[in-house]
Amino acid sequence: MAREGRILVDGGVYHVISRGHNRYRLFHDAGDYKAYKKIIRDYKKRFHFELFHYCLMPNHIHLLLRVSTGIELPRIMQGLNQSYSTHYKRAYKLVGNLFQGRYKSLFIDKDAYLLECGRYIERNPLRARLVSDLSEYYFSSYNFYAKGRRDDIISSNPLYDELLKDHKEQMKRYQDYLLQDRPYEHIVDRELKV
Repeated sequence: MAREGRILVDGGVYHVISRGHNRYRLFHDAGDYKAYKKIIRDYKKRFHFELFHYCLMPNHIHLLLRVSTGIELPRIMQGLNQSYSTHYKRAYKLVGNLFQGRYKSLFIDKDAYLLECGRYIERNPLRARLVSDLSEYYFSSYNFYAKGRRDDIISSNPLYDELLKDHKEQMKRYQDYLLQDRPYEHIVDRELKV
């Protein structure tokens, strides 16, 4: 059966998900998370893309990114996942596949969904009950937006930048926004069959 083709658009925004094979752990310690972030940093130098939001969960990865050239999305994701697989295989002596098939990508065709998608991504640790306070999860973009912490792999979400001019009030509003129940979670869960 042939694979369904991806929508590849210049300047396109994508919610990308990669899972561990059989939902196995991708990250075992802080060093693994840091290694993946370093790989993102390196690939941002090689390809022109903006990473608006991310969440590195123990067994899967969420990225919300905008690519300059649509055809570069597969190259970016192949590079990120292959580079991390190399790190993982060396560290844990894995033989075989680390990732479960191809990554999934949802084309975000409306700017209005940018913040909703970022919200969905950053709420993952809360929904998975890994933490009770999102600021305690250090492997996502949440602390960049809600707490003003520096994160050099992030390009600020343009809709976040438009929330308010007062930065403290902007962070507070973002924190409140993330705690609301929103329909995008249910739509994405259904689409991804979570």
